[in-house]
Amino acid sequence: MGKKAHTVIVRSDLCKGCELCIHFCKRSVLRFSPEFNIQGYHFAEADPAAECNGCMVCTSVCPEVAIEVHYE
Repeated sequence: MGKKAHTVIVRSDLCKGCELCIHFCKRSVLRFSPEFNIQGYHFAEADPAAECNGCMVCTSVCPEVAIEVHYE
């Protein structure tokens, strides 16, 4: 049986850069973007080299509900 792929999507326009998702991600999938969003914050983004296991902790800790995890 093959491994499921998970994709993390961060809505950069909602992210306020609180860093909770980055702190709680055990696989270091999330990181700060060097860019700023429309609100002037460095927003979280998924590292394309990291592999998400779909634990969804990031979605639970995000106070802005800016993160989605999709199963492929």
